This record gives sequence, C-alpha cells and structure tokens, in this order.
Amino acid sequence: MSDISRILIAIDEGDPHAAEQLLPLVYHELRRLAAAQIAKEKPGQTLDATALVHEAYLRLVGDQQFTGKRHFFAAAAEAMRRILVENARRKDSLKRGGGLARADIEEREIPQPEISEDVLALDRALTKLAGTDKAAAELVQLRYFAGLTLPEAAQVLGLSSRTAGRLWSYARAWLRQEIEG
Repeated sequence: MSDISRILIAIDEGDPHAAEQLLPLVYHELRRLAAAQIAKEKPGQTLDATALVHEAYLRLVGDQQFTGKRHFFAAAAEAMRRILVENARRKDSLKRGGGLARADIEEREIPQPEISEDVLALDRALTKLAGTDKAAAELVQLRYFAGLTLPEAAQVLGLSSRTAGRLWSYARAWLRQEIEG
C-alpha cells in the first residue's frame, strides 16, 4: 500500500493531521494535472495552476472518501474541471450583465407627478386635511417635505406598511381634489 493510499484511509477515518501529510505527496502531480487543464483553456485565463490546485484540494479533502490513489487523482481532475467550468460561466455571465445587481426602486427615486399648484396651495390644503385626518396630513408632510419613503414614514408614525399605503393613496387623492377644485 502506497503512502498516499494509507493517508487517504487515515483521512476517511477522521485523522485531523492526515490532510496535512497528503498535500506534499500529491502536490506536484496535482500541479501537473492543473497545468494540463489550464493549457486547454482559451488565452486570457485568470486562474493559474497553483490556484486551481488549491481550490481543488480544498474541495476534495473534506467532501469524499477515496478508495486509493487512482480514485483520488480522478476526483481531483473532475474537481478541476468543475472549477474551470464555474469560472468560465462566471466570466460569461459578467459579459452579459451578470455583474449588475437588481436594485429595488424606492418611491422617492421615481419622480412623482407634482401637484400643479404652488407650495402655498399645498399648505392650505394640508391645513384643511389636518382638520379632518391628522394622520394623513402628517404622512404627507413626512413624504413631501422630509423626503421619507413610505416605509420610513410609516415607521415614524407607528403605522403598518399597508395602512400607510392606504392612507397615502387617500391623502394624495384628497389633496389633488382639494387643490385642483
């Protein structure tokens, strides 16, 4: 039984020091496999043989049980192939906008249709709204004058998001009707 097979059995049995003993024995062979894999890749590969060996070794040592040296090196070659494929897919996705992240658009980022009247008309309407619905008037003030988003304003007022949404819709309709006539 070779040293590599003995160490692989020790790793399978849970010996914490066996993995440290394995790398020096298999490193040169893994490096040769990695260099052969990298040589098959298109020019411009950013992954080098050393990085490929290290990544493959990390995947191999903790994941599987090996029946011997041949099984280990076959699994290493498969791990290297998967790493190269993942790397290629990542690069391909970056070419097609994969580096862009989806972003939720807050309401304050979308230009709201402005009320056509001036601030004085809005102030008069808000004063009137506060007389009938103080919470709606406060919500409008937080949204319009403080620039808070609906969830932020709801939190300040101690309202649920749904309640704040309904109140916002009501207040906007009420103010539009009041200002426009």
